[in-house]
Amino acid sequence: MNNTATTVTVETTVKAPVDKVWQYWTTPVHIMQWNNASEDWHTPSATNDLRSGGSFTCRMEAKDGSFGFDFGGTYDEVVPNKRIAYAMGDGRRVTVDFTDNGNETKVSETFDAETENPVDMQRAGWQAILDNFKRYTELN
Repeated sequence: MNNTATTVTVETTVKAPVDKVWQYWTTPVHIMQWNNASEDWHTPSATNDLRSGGSFTCRMEAKDGSFGFDFGGTYDEVVPNKRIAYAMGDGRRVTVDFTDNGNETKVSETFDAETENPVDMQRAGWQAILDNFKRYTELN
């Protein structure tokens, strides 16, 4: 990857305390419930070794079985209830910040865009997953 990567930030405010938001973001049983950008996709499996040097993987698939891929990475930094930073399998970097505002938590996710798809499409996809996370966390 070149060093002129475009970084993209998506964010939302979840109406839940930071400890719940952190748990739902990092626990595989919850990840499998929210980690999709649209109703025709799902995450049938997820693993998470949440520590610096640990890794995670999520299997993302179209519900009709037409397409699927593994999304994963290795953690560079884990600060409980505050920050997660990791490198994806292709070397791109992602940082997720959790800002505690009492009964609300701001989740801000910044990632290096890849070069095969338009940045606006990537932003929309990552935002859709983040919005799904917000809905799931607030309803459960």
